[in-house]
Amino acid sequence: MIIQPMIRNNICLNAHPRGCVLYVQQQIDYARKQGQLKFPKRVLIIGSSAGYGLASRIVSTFSAHADTLGIAFERPASGKRTASAGWYANEAFLQKAKETGLYAHTIIDDAFAHSTKEQAVQAIKEHMGQIDLLIYSLASPIRIDPDTGERYTSVLKPIGSSYSSLSADFSGNLRTVEVAPANDTEIRDTVKVMGGEDWELWIRHLQKEQVLAKGIHTVAYSYIGPELTYALYRQGTIGKAKEDLEARASTITALLSSLSGVAYVSVNKALVTRASAVIPVVPLYLAILYKIMQEKNIHEACIEQMYRLFASRLNGDPNIDLQGRIRMDDWELRKDVQDEVNKRWKRISPETAHELADFTRTQQEFLQIHGFSFDQIDYTKDETP
Repeated sequence: MIIQPMIRNNICLNAHPRGCVLYVQQQIDYARKQGQLKFPKRVLIIGSSAGYGLASRIVSTFSAHADTLGIAFERPASGKRTASAGWYANEAFLQKAKETGLYAHTIIDDAFAHSTKEQAVQAIKEHMGQIDLLIYSLASPIRIDPDTGERYTSVLKPIGSSYSSLSADFSGNLRTVEVAPANDTEIRDTVKVMGGEDWELWIRHLQKEQVLAKGIHTVAYSYIGPELTYALYRQGTIGKAKEDLEARASTITALLSSLSGVAYVSVNKALVTRASAVIPVVPLYLAILYKIMQEKNIHEACIEQMYRLFASRLNGDPNIDLQGRIRMDDWELRKDVQDEVNKRWKRISPETAHELADFTRTQQEFLQIHGFSFDQIDYTKDETP
């Protein structure tokens, strides 16, 4: 079948198998060219098939030469329906990782379930002994409580009042969006899904099973963003969830004290991902930000950001802020960068959009996540999903 991108509301509903392989290979090539890292050597990545989680796994394997176990919830191909992009990316990663002789396995299951945690424990005991790094990079819209069976759904909404702002799709078509405020149930549910409760449950279970090594590090990924998105993001429902995630880091560090372990939250840079693509305002902000950071020669995609995290913070001084967070968004939030973002935001219009922002780059990154928009691939050829 001929596979062309099917996009609805900034969601790509399909993926190109060979394109996803190339997407992974390019990140592997980058990681291999960087300096070799001493740490980590045995890694569990929860949310390992896309975005920062996938990049973390690639850096662990091809820069640090670590054994890795991934947890991901992806969809295989069915009939004429392609697999999810993460499915193809995971398969591509496993093939390349196993060529190195390192251990690499992925559990395709619900990360929130007790049974998945048990599967992980058994795999670690059998193939790794213990782990010295746990990455928590989960981005799920739904969580089913493993004890009660209650279903929680996260929402991206402001708190207290409606939010209205200019937004765009990845083609640069501008529109005004308005988002109604969340109610108390939506706030609670979003914290349940996107907060740090499950991260802590993973640590408690793995510690109980004695599969955490002395000096264990665990890092959960978060985002703060610029002031212009605060009302929707950092001060909204997702912000409440991120506050919970960050608060759990102190609790987890205390839990790991007997192992001389530590928990960090890494606040990462805004990037085009499957998750960020559907957040109102963010695609427009990304297009402006990308253009500015490229002009200043400080732009990073997932793999560059994660190599810098591992090389300069996890293999060196973590350089935490007053709240104990690693700030990988330091280049994004530089004053000169944000001052220019704000100037361009005020000037943006249908007539100036492509002058002030780089929609070509952000659209290409969005498509390449799903295996499309690679010059090396002929998308008119038949493919087997």
